[in-house]
Amino acid sequence: MSLAVASFSLSTAARWAFLFLACSASLPVIYAQVDTFEFQTEEQQQRFRQLSDELRCPMCQNTNLTGSSGGVAEDLRREIHRMIMEGMTNEEIEQFMFERYGDFIFYKPRLRMETLFLWFGPLIFLVIGGAAAFVISRRAQQKERKASELDDAQREKLQALLKAQG
Repeated sequence: MSLAVASFSLSTAARWAFLFLACSASLPVIYAQVDTFEFQTEEQQQRFRQLSDELRCPMCQNTNLTGSSGGVAEDLRREIHRMIMEGMTNEEIEQFMFERYGDFIFYKPRLRMETLFLWFGPLIFLVIGGAAAFVISRRAQQKERKASELDDAQREKLQALLKAQG
């Protein structure tokens, strides 16, 4: 009986191993994108990383340049490297990207006339919603007060009912 259990366990383990190998062999191979840019100083490398993290990939839409494996992101990383090596400042690089791709390239768009609603829209909606809630609350309180107040005819009826009761 012990031999039967051991052979069953061995065949089960062999089946699982075969299944694992078959599944892993059928999966597509995933390659990680690694840029090999060389910098003269550590500061240049840090600037490159900062800019690549802060700028959005125009093709991927919600991925920064560092996390994107798209061709456009690769080209932009190469362009950032070139500009850093040419001695351009971060502001100049950001301006270049803005002129080419607009506000979309930034995760935090610049505060300009065109982006005022983007920056202050949620605050405006919050104020409007708070004002509407306040007005509705005041009207409900006024209606409640009016409903609880009796006019002269209602008071006379109430007095007549109280006299009849007691």
